Amino acid sequence: MEIDSEELSGFFEFIFEHLDEKQRRLLAGGMARLIGRGGPTVVAETSGMSRNTVIAGAKAFDAREAPTGRVRAEGGGRPRLEDVDETLLLDLDDLVEPDARDDPMSPLRWTLKSTRQLARTLQEMGHRIGERSVAYLLHDMGYSLQATAKTVEGAQHPDRNRQFEYINALAAKRLAAGEPVISCDCKKKELVNGTKANAGCEWQPKGRPERDDVHDVPDKDVPKAVPCGVYDLGGNEGWMSVGGDDDTGAFAVNAIRRWWQTMGSARYPDATTLMVTVDAGGSNGYRNRLWKKELAALAAETGLSITVCHYPPGTSKWNKVEHKMFSFITKNWRGKPLTSYRVIVELVARTTTETGLRILAEWDQGYYPIGVEVSDAELATLPLSGHDWHPDWNYNLTPPQRK
Repeated sequence: MEIDSEELSGFFEFIFEHLDEKQRRLLAGGMARLIGRGGPTVVAETSGMSRNTVIAGAKAFDAREAPTGRVRAEGGGRPRLEDVDETLLLDLDDLVEPDARDDPMSPLRWTLKSTRQLARTLQEMGHRIGERSVAYLLHDMGYSLQATAKTVEGAQHPDRNRQFEYINALAAKRLAAGEPVISCDCKKKELVNGTKANAGCEWQPKGRPERDDVHDVPDKDVPKAVPCGVYDLGGNEGWMSVGGDDDTGAFAVNAIRRWWQTMGSARYPDATTLMVTVDAGGSNGYRNRLWKKELAALAAETGLSITVCHYPPGTSKWNKVEHKMFSFITKNWRGKPLTSYRVIVELVARTTTETGLRILAEWDQGYYPIGVEVSDAELATLPLSGHDWHPDWNYNLTPPQRK
């Protein structure tokens, strides 16, 4: 069979642009079989393919292989790095293994473990690998980019879980009876100054962000807002008193008082008890005598028997007001300058959720001095009685009997 080498070469040059690797191989093999004796050599010279590839295509043509959807046979292509480099995965795992972070001999103990740095270190150890291959291997090994998670609460009180169970059981009983159950806490203090940075992002005209101070250095001349929140578990409602003085037991109790006067008494007109869940420390801590004294005064004013249950030490993030109310307030005022107490109150009061959360707020301009002492004698006169379980964490403050 006479073959025009130039025409055949042009044919292959044109048709190969439209075929994948497998199709080119089969076409070349089939053409070699049509040419007959010396066909593989002729096709190899005119197509630019290797003679061995043409012969492989001819064998596939002879076998009339059914389509498989694969361009190459199983296992074809460049061998995997981990297959030709036996120690690669072990060395990479040693570099990123969390258990080795405290090992002072680890090569990357004191450096940023980016894929580029990992690849460079592996190359210094004699491995041939690039940063993209490092990323692929890490993914295959079950690693991914992870941020730190605030989950370690430190030393835990042995009665931690039982106290949570006690609070949950008592709260469920009170809610089922239609009695109010609230969660109370003070949010972190905020600077009342439009030039101090407020974390978060807010939609603004492009290139025109709010201008803040470069440094958030404490300034005694900059007033601070003290937000104290009350969350009503049964009504999905909240109250926030925004104070300008100190965070004391008297201030925290007054926030509860204002919630009851403004929201609670209308929602629970027949209530005889009030359950308050709070943290173990701070202005409403179980050791705070002023907190208990002010609660006794509130019980006398309202006629409610007030039950207080403190969360165990070190578990403040479990307080309902934190994630049912404070978290949404923070989202609502992110990126906004807190220029005045009125702005803070308005931003708090505009906070809503898809579940129907409603919050009222006001600026509490009362005076709450620190250092107010409650003597042993005063404490002994309070209508205070502890529960059978952890009376230091769980106690009642009863109002005087009315004639």
